Amino acid sequence: MSYADQLFIENCKDILANGTWDTDYEVRPVWEDGTPAHTIKKFGVVNRYDLRKEFPVLTIRRTAFKTSIDELLWIWQKKSNNIHDLNSHIWDSWADETGSIGKAYGYQLGVKHQYKEGEFDQVDRILYDLKHNPTSRRIISSLYNHHDLHEMNLYPCAYSMTFNVSGRVLNGILNQRSQDMLTANSMNICQYAVLLHMFAQVSGLEAGELVHVIADAHIYDRHIPVVEQLIQETPYAAPEFHMDKSVDDFYKFTTDHFSLENYQYHPFNYKIPVAI
Repeated sequence: MSYADQLFIENCKDILANGTWDTDYEVRPVWEDGTPAHTIKKFGVVNRYDLRKEFPVLTIRRTAFKTSIDELLWIWQKKSNNIHDLNSHIWDSWADETGSIGKAYGYQLGVKHQYKEGEFDQVDRILYDLKHNPTSRRIISSLYNHHDLHEMNLYPCAYSMTFNVSGRVLNGILNQRSQDMLTANSMNICQYAVLLHMFAQVSGLEAGELVHVIADAHIYDRHIPVVEQLIQETPYAAPEFHMDKSVDDFYKFTTDHFSLENYQYHPFNYKIPVAI
C-alpha cells in the first residue's frame, strides 16, 4: 500500500468522523451556481513522508503527475503569476483578462531582496544557502506577504517552505494554511516532494523527509459522496520515482526530466466541482 494513500484515507476518515462544520457561519467560497460552499474540517493536520522510502502519490485515484510538476515549475522556476505561462487550466478561475493572478505565488518568489552577500530572490537565496550555508536554520521561503495581499486574486494556500540539512540529507516542512483534501492534497504532496528532490540534487544532497503541516484540512459538502467512495478503494504499492541525474542546474529542469514507473491507480470518473 502506498503510504500517501494510507495517510490520505486516515485523514479523510478523521475529518468526516470528528471534524467541525462551518454551516453556522457565512463563508467566502461559493459553488458555480452561487450556493455557499461549506466544509467539514480538522485543524492542525501533520503528515510526514520519508522520500528515501517511497514517492508520495495516491493510487486510489490518478494524480496528474506531469501537470503537478508543470505548476510547480510555473511557480518556483518561472516565478510567474500569469496563466499564459502554464500548460493547464488550474488557475483560470483566479486570473484577470490579462491572465494575471495578481502579486501571488510565483510573483513573490521572483522579488529580489538585498542581503549582505548580494541581491537574491527567494529561490536563488535558498539555492545559495544550500550550497554555501547548509547548516543555516534560516533557509525559508514565504509567499504570504501582507503588504501585497490586497493585490492577490487568491491568498497563497501552500505559503511557506522551511529547508533543513541534516548531515547530507535535505528535509523540508511545507506549511499550508488551507487545503481542499479532494482536489489538492495529492498534487501538493507530489509537487513539494519533487521540489525537495530537485533542490537536493543540484545542491549535492539527498532528499529526506517532507513534513506537511495543514492548518485547515477540509472536505467540501459537495465532495463528501466522492470522498466516501474514494477511500473505499484498495491502494496499490507506491510507484518508482525517477529524476534525470544529469541535471545540476535548478533552472534547467523540465517536466520531461521526471517520471513515475509502475504507477498503478484506480479509475476516477468523477467531475469534481471547484469552489471559488
